[in-house]
Amino acid sequence: MTKTISFNDLRRIKDSLPDGSMHQIADKLNCTVQTVRNYFGGSNYQFGQNCGVHIEPGPDGGIVVLDDTTIYDMAIAILEEQAAGKEA
Repeated sequence: MTKTISFNDLRRIKDSLPDGSMHQIADKLNCTVQTVRNYFGGSNYQFGQNCGVHIEPGPDGGIVVLDDTTIYDMAIAILEEQAAGKEA
């Protein structure tokens, strides 16, 4: 399933994740932490891979098309768990 989001919104999600989240996602997906970072706009392909993220220039940092939303969905779930913990 694909998803279209602004680059700035994708970076806001990344910046909102608690410490250790990148490692947690990478461990669950059996991939490198750098691959997860590349998903959120990083560009170190020596130690990580491209995850089907396509960035087009434009307003609000540009448009990002995510071919696979697995990492995005996991990040949103982590943020929702974090928000639920703060409410308790």
